Amino acid sequence: MFNTTTTNTIIVRNYIILTATVMFAAIGLTDTFLAPTRTGQQDRLNNYGQVVSAGLVSYSQKLGR
Repeated sequence: MFNTTTTNTIIVRNYIILTATVMFAAIGLTDTFLAPTRTGQQDRLNNYGQVVSAGLVSYSQKLGR
């Protein structure tokens, strides 16, 4: 009796797998974006981006001359 698979059991199994996958993905994304260390990293990335932008502007001005 338990060895037979019907369409209903396949649908229920796939629904459970999909629900678990979505739950784990949502938990992982929440932990990633709400981590307290992320704000410090974001500040460092913003500062690094400004340095890289200034370097690219300087380099493009040298090429234009």
